[in-house]
Amino acid sequence: MAKTKIMLLATLLATTSVCFAAPAVMTPGAEKPSYEITEFTADFIHYTLGDTAPALYRSDKYQIKQWQVRNLPAPDAGSHWTYMGSNYVLISDSDGKMLKAYDGNIFYQR
Repeated sequence: MAKTKIMLLATLLATTSVCFAAPAVMTPGAEKPSYEITEFTADFIHYTLGDTAPALYRSDKYQIKQWQVRNLPAPDAGSHWTYMGSNYVLISDSDGKMLKAYDGNIFYQR
């Protein structure tokens, strides 16, 4: 039993070390790194800007109301921020179209 637990732990550690977030990109001439992304994966599905967010992420449960605390820009009129697969995504209120996306590491921006 102990050997099985050790093997499971070793597998878990090896797997998690492969999964890491991409670092923020420094735009030439910019003082802060850009956290804006154009594509990402959430729930094993690849998304790009312009896609429609699933209904789950358009619900109030995932709506981010305190966007300032997370270092996100103010949402445009008729849109709101949501959280999808460790990324922040700006979606339209009417049809759920993805307008902008930011890497989740923007939360830790100083």
